[in-house]
Amino acid sequence: MSRYVVIGAGPVGSATAQLLAARGDQVRLITRRGHGPDHQLIERIAADATDAAALSRHCTGAGVVFQCAQPPYHRWTTDFPPLAAAVLQAAEVTGAALLSVGNLYGYGQVDGPISERQPLRPNSKKGRLRVQLWAEALAAHQAGRIRFAEVRGSDYLGAGAKSIFTVMALPAVLAGRRVLFPADLDVAHSWTDVGDTARTLVAVADDENAWGRAWHTPTAPPMSIRELAGLAATVADAAPARVARMPAAMLWAAGLFAPDARELGELRYQFDRPFIIDSSAATAAFGIEPTPTADALRDTIADRRAESVLH
Repeated sequence: MSRYVVIGAGPVGSATAQLLAARGDQVRLITRRGHGPDHQLIERIAADATDAAALSRHCTGAGVVFQCAQPPYHRWTTDFPPLAAAVLQAAEVTGAALLSVGNLYGYGQVDGPISERQPLRPNSKKGRLRVQLWAEALAAHQAGRIRFAEVRGSDYLGAGAKSIFTVMALPAVLAGRRVLFPADLDVAHSWTDVGDTARTLVAVADDENAWGRAWHTPTAPPMSIRELAGLAATVADAAPARVARMPAAMLWAAGLFAPDARELGELRYQFDRPFIIDSSAATAAFGIEPTPTADALRDTIADRRAESVLH
């Protein structure tokens, strides 16, 4: 029986912990409040993951540490660096391998599908931060201080997923209201399933040859916002989706009251032109086929409806 540490009980962290426990592994799940899935092999611990000394104690004896936590979106630039530094130090002190969850921001604006071979040329403050955190961990790997790899996906679908689509479009689709979305409605965009990211993380952790590089989560063929909203309506048995572009002034006004909305401006490039992930390397290496988008939407909608019942 192996022992793993998962930091963060968001959608990816929870799915990863459950996947490991389901195959009989012991999991120590670390969150600020001790939340997470209920399973006899998942030990939920309340701890501050930015406290390197405390985190090192909790990571002692683990073979792999999965860094799945992230600060609130509008506080990335201030809160992410100390979190990443503490996790890196804990991995180095305990000898555990470090496997982080990343995204595609570091590539910046790219023409054509985005593969792991694409140079990192960020064009946003969040992208520059992602590159900084990646470079620091990779340098530790190359110096022999830790073993490190990163799994990157596009915007998420699946149980618990929070993405621009699930926050700004899906509620309107389910309620039969018109969707107002702040981007081109007809350009292709990749949508990554939360469960597929968890499966990729576990596959990388199990493969001695997978360290020292980034891997893209196997991801289904891209869909435009209009197509995705239409498919979501069909899956939910809701009224046909009606989609329109949100005026820029409306998005600006929303940013006056919602910190996350203010953060969308620098990432508009991802939705005003094709934004497509090339995930063929991970499929070839690990045999992981992406979850069909209809199934990912089904999980997204079922989870959202279950949460509505609970509240």
